[in-house]
Amino acid sequence: MSDIIQLLPDSVANQIAAGEVVQRPASAVKELLENAIDAGANKIQLIIKDAGKALIQVIDNGCGMSVTDARMCFERHATSKVRKAEDLFAIRTMGFRGEAMASIAAIAQVEMKTRRHEDEVGTLIEIEGATFIKQEPVATSEGTSISIKNLFYNTPARRNFLKSNPAETRHIIDEFQRVAMAHPGIAFSLHHDGAEIYRLPSSPLKQRIVHLFGNNYNERLIPVEEETTIINLKGFIGKPEFAKKTRGEQFFFVNNRYIKDAYLNHAVNRAYEELLADDNFPLYVLFIEIDPAKIDVNVHPTKTEIKYLDEKSIYAILHSAVKRSLGRFNISPTIDFDQETGFSNMITHKAPEEIVPPSISFNPDFNPFADEKSASTRDAAYASFSKNYGGGGGGMSPSTKNWGSLYEIAKESPAEQSSLDLPETNTDGQFAPVQKQLMQLHNRYIISQIKSGLMLIDQQAAHERILYERFILHLEDRKGASQQSLFPQTVTLSPNDYELAKSLLDDIKSLGFEVREFGKNTLVIEGIPVDLGSNNINETQLFEHLIEGFKNSQQELRLDKRDSLARSMARNSAIKSGTVLGQAEMNTLIEQLFACKTPNFSISGRPVIQTIGLTELDKKFDK
Repeated sequence: MSDIIQLLPDSVANQIAAGEVVQRPASAVKELLENAIDAGANKIQLIIKDAGKALIQVIDNGCGMSVTDARMCFERHATSKVRKAEDLFAIRTMGFRGEAMASIAAIAQVEMKTRRHEDEVGTLIEIEGATFIKQEPVATSEGTSISIKNLFYNTPARRNFLKSNPAETRHIIDEFQRVAMAHPGIAFSLHHDGAEIYRLPSSPLKQRIVHLFGNNYNERLIPVEEETTIINLKGFIGKPEFAKKTRGEQFFFVNNRYIKDAYLNHAVNRAYEELLADDNFPLYVLFIEIDPAKIDVNVHPTKTEIKYLDEKSIYAILHSAVKRSLGRFNISPTIDFDQETGFSNMITHKAPEEIVPPSISFNPDFNPFADEKSASTRDAAYASFSKNYGGGGGGMSPSTKNWGSLYEIAKESPAEQSSLDLPETNTDGQFAPVQKQLMQLHNRYIISQIKSGLMLIDQQAAHERILYERFILHLEDRKGASQQSLFPQTVTLSPNDYELAKSLLDDIKSLGFEVREFGKNTLVIEGIPVDLGSNNINETQLFEHLIEGFKNSQQELRLDKRDSLARSMARNSAIKSGTVLGQAEMNTLIEQLFACKTPNFSISGRPVIQTIGLTELDKKFDK
């Protein structure tokens, strides 16, 4: 039998390596930007067309390359940063593997112009699919300009796996933000299809964050700084009230390299305990400076994971530093142990205020054991009680209405009570409620009597289910009715969210929004869905929450675009727990709920309706 193992041709080996290094246009953007930083540039331009599929161009004013280096940089494992194995544990540059340029050249048409500061002319190199086409002298400015055209042109299967242009553009913006944030001293610019997305001057870190995410972030940031013998920590965290439903604004940098680390992320989240809900995530941009000998960056092809020599100590330092910053800026509650509050009036020489003891109100004439013959007496007593205690502003007025409703229900005979019950189903197999007396429990649940006992309905989950099914129909029929705003509102989004909103614009309009583009990263909201009513809705805030909720739904459940949009809209538009509802509102809510296709479950999969049978109630009373 003949030998079957043989060496792969360079072109095939390069394409295999490209599968690890260049997964999408954003991967190539990251590698080129990092190379420009390693070249010592202080001004970097990124130009993309067709979401990076047609063109990715990076222009820098770095040190440039000689004729030999320009050719060598496209060879596999050719690098200027590593000479021996020990160098892997002393890396302070962004790139070091020597695979990026060779991998990119294997799957694209590459043109590079480069010139060193001391040279009079530069070098032009053209490569297609790892094959050198041209190398010649050229007049060019100092630094390097690399153009990547027709990415994956010779691997059409890989190109078919790319997402839509807006999705790929968002990935490019993500990579651009990470690199720009890690190097605030470098000026960056980003142009997409001829439009300027970013122009970032050299600035301090806080200003760089504000320039990347928007002016409103200036008030959201809390500084963090800690110096220890293990690590030096600096950066910013976000105030709890500005936390979001998605993790998009969380950044760790180790020696200025962006990394993903669930363990360190847990340390930050623990510092926010009792300040945030479980489904909210804080903003943070944190930089860790550590001895390169105590970490290993050579554990992942994309260099986004790091191994630490003493990760438990780093965890503890990170957690305590974030916790201290939250306390120092009065974000977390504090207790003053130095002063007893009872002596505060004596210290300020003010006369103490009169202490008013708490009091309760009750109906002295109420007799629950009286028979029906004394009903008129009870009615008179209730009228007297309402007059004396219900309308005087003594805190009883909200409860007297409920007391009266329960009193009326209690007066009914068993036959009259059963006539008010909800029938189980109608002719279509759906629940068919009728108008009846309902009660709201703690402004969260609606209680209704049924033949077998009682029924509890979660009002927020019920309204979310109603709106979700309604918005799904609007998206399918493309007929969402709109209510025109008297004063159109403008909403300015981050470049990433703006690209997302543009890709969703047709579906957003189907929900009933009237929205149009208005300049750089700005939209004008001229109308909102009529389903939302007109109860003091903030159109700008609603739209921002819609985009944030859409990202959260896609991250959690991987739903299709329309379903995620409908869920986000329903969650942000539904009445919340704590909202007081009248009898007519509760009846309408129940009628609309039982008209839904799936009334029993919320859009999160939790129950909307719970029933408690008479048998179960009897057991509670040991009957």
